[in-house]
Amino acid sequence: MPEGANLPTELPDEEYETRLGTVREKLAETDADAAGWFGATSIGYLTGFHHIQTERPVVLAVTPETIAITVPRLERERVEENPRIERVETYFDYPQGRPIETIAGMLDGLGVEQVIADAEGAPGVMGYEGESLTEFVDITTQSWIDRMRWAKSDAEVDLVRESARWANLAHRYLAGETEPGVHPATASQRASLRGSRAMLDALGDRYVPLTRGGGPVHAGYITGPQTRLPHGHTANRRLERGDVLITGASANVDGYFSELERTMFVGEVSEEHEHYFEIMLEAQTIAIEAMEPGVEIAAVDEAVWSYFEKQGVTDLAQHHVGHNIGMGGHEPPYIDRGWTTHCEERESRDADDAVMEPGHIYTIEPGIYTEEAGYRHSDTVAVTEDGTEQLTYFPRDLDGNIV
Repeated sequence: MPEGANLPTELPDEEYETRLGTVREKLAETDADAAGWFGATSIGYLTGFHHIQTERPVVLAVTPETIAITVPRLERERVEENPRIERVETYFDYPQGRPIETIAGMLDGLGVEQVIADAEGAPGVMGYEGESLTEFVDITTQSWIDRMRWAKSDAEVDLVRESARWANLAHRYLAGETEPGVHPATASQRASLRGSRAMLDALGDRYVPLTRGGGPVHAGYITGPQTRLPHGHTANRRLERGDVLITGASANVDGYFSELERTMFVGEVSEEHEHYFEIMLEAQTIAIEAMEPGVEIAAVDEAVWSYFEKQGVTDLAQHHVGHNIGMGGHEPPYIDRGWTTHCEERESRDADDAVMEPGHIYTIEPGIYTEEAGYRHSDTVAVTEDGTEQLTYFPRDLDGNIV
């Protein structure tokens, strides 16, 4: 069991109360009667009701007095257990249930004539082709929750920290399963199973179940030639001595995630592999050391790019340094050289949006990719009041990544 396993594993109720209070304050500054959300992650963020976004629309409505939701029939029992949602409307299914008309009826029953929502209608996922809610009610749009998720509270940081602990354990299991002749899919499955079993055994009823058909921990890798592709697939070939691996491990803790990646080698390391590994490692170190509150987010990516220019490897870089992480694997802000310009070009942004602030949690993952292999570590790093805290902690040096 990793140390620190007694960290909180569930958001306290007051977190949701604070979030709902914030959106009601924002609502009061508008002419709208209600704020609404179609996005599953935003609904989970505000209420703790987590569902799978399918072709069946779900809408959360927050008024100054009431929190109401429309869900398909198959979600009714689950949502009725939520203590924060006071009114539940259902339709049977899509398309026969006329979900948008049901949503409009819910809003009418709340006396709502104008809504400020995250979208004008349900997202077109899994074949949804229904009408827009604008056919029934006046809607303007907002992205309040997306912005609120940039900086995490202390409770949220604790959940990501707990995720990192179990990711680190699963990564150790993955290294232990790695040897020549093993199929990468088999090693990944075994490590994920061992990590999930350890987490579930240790947490017991403290574990908040938010997965379906699998465990809360995942560890795996892409191997050999696939590593030259940042988003390569698991190769259908067994591991061989001299293979390069790019690993990945994470754990779901009440809907929050960390990210731990390493470049590893099976049995032996060529001079070429060592050369590019050390360049990658130094780039990651530069990025982590450049981080602190008040630093321009773009400047961190610029520092790495400057180093890549000095090393003559800019042609081997395929992506920016990293991104925010929390309930989503990728969240803004992005550690990208264009971030400051991105903020300046949008009226919804102000100067503070261009800089790091306490509560931001970033993946730091500069990578380089040759024609034969890729080289990338990723660590999850939180910005604190006086600097940073590295939440993932598997060894980063070369010797610690030879299996």
